[in-house]
Amino acid sequence: MSSSKDVLKQEPSIWQRLHIDPVLLLLLLLLTSGGLFVLYSASGRSVDIMTRQIIYLGIGFVVMIVFGQIPPRMYARWSLPVFLLGILLLVGVLLFGVGAMGAQRWLAVPGMSSVRFQPSELMKLVMPMVIAWFISRSTLPPKIRHVMVALALIAIPVALIAKQPDLGTSLLIAASGVFVLFLGGLSWQLIGSAVVLAIPSGWAMWHFVMREYQKKRVLTFLDPESDRLGAGWNITQSKVAIGSGGIHGKGWMLGTQSHLDFLPESHTDFIIAVLAEEFGLTGVMCLLLIYLAIIVRGLFISVQAQTIFGRLLSGSIILTFFVYIFVNIGMVSGLLPVVGVPLPLVSRGGTSIVTLMAGFGIMMSVYTHRNLIGR
Repeated sequence: MSSSKDVLKQEPSIWQRLHIDPVLLLLLLLLTSGGLFVLYSASGRSVDIMTRQIIYLGIGFVVMIVFGQIPPRMYARWSLPVFLLGILLLVGVLLFGVGAMGAQRWLAVPGMSSVRFQPSELMKLVMPMVIAWFISRSTLPPKIRHVMVALALIAIPVALIAKQPDLGTSLLIAASGVFVLFLGGLSWQLIGSAVVLAIPSGWAMWHFVMREYQKKRVLTFLDPESDRLGAGWNITQSKVAIGSGGIHGKGWMLGTQSHLDFLPESHTDFIIAVLAEEFGLTGVMCLLLIYLAIIVRGLFISVQAQTIFGRLLSGSIILTFFVYIFVNIGMVSGLLPVVGVPLPLVSRGGTSIVTLMAGFGIMMSVYTHRNLIGR
């Protein structure tokens, strides 16, 4: 007769021993494969862009698998030191960072001036990690003093990134930290107070934080027709591309807006407009279904987590992924101001792809490092 321990304990599967979630892996492979298909057309059949994208995706999947091997307790243990390192790197960007297109967001690798990285991408992972570590050390829901400390931890990197300036990334990082507080049981009274305070905060940002080009983006969002050939060009052409695709689209590589260079940034921020023009509403719905499946799987992983830290961290990562999608599609369709957020794992990218895949690796770690108990 087998012992009670043998009855209760489940034998881990090959996927659990490899610390890979096969469902999430399959969905990510499906998304990135379709993304390459669209990117090839959006980039004008550029072999160079496709090669770089494939390399970054390969690196991203390797990073995902590596991050999946690290137990969640190690992420909790190293969250504060890595957060402090990230703050130092952000300060370094302001002091001696590399600039491009009016923004100073990168650091060059010493001795390799052509190689550079964006420290703000690191904070997309570290922010929810350090807030989850801090909140999970006390009882939930978090007390007001813990909330205030957490908000201070969020505000420091957000302010440094907004100074670069990179308002889109700073808002995403702020959201990733706030999601942890929300999942930790933040009271609705505090949420309501935050909504009320957002009104004067928005006024202060408009007058003291936002730069002229950022204000112009907001005004263009409210009335893109006021400057159709200037600031409103991107949104106007994006709407034309989306509308011209109809239900089934014009066909792969037959889009006129992108291939005739009417649609700017067609292979980065506005790539979903290319998808809509060439594959129509049908193609967009297929993409959204894949995204929805990834989000549902991520929420399932969060619910299955056996520690508060793992639940808060994985939940925040997948909700931030949802915000990426929502902001990009809202921006391209004219429902939100243009803030320069790429469509995750579809738009051309480098550091952002690796960062997103690292986040999915952390989620796989949370899910596969569980102690399995038989039913």
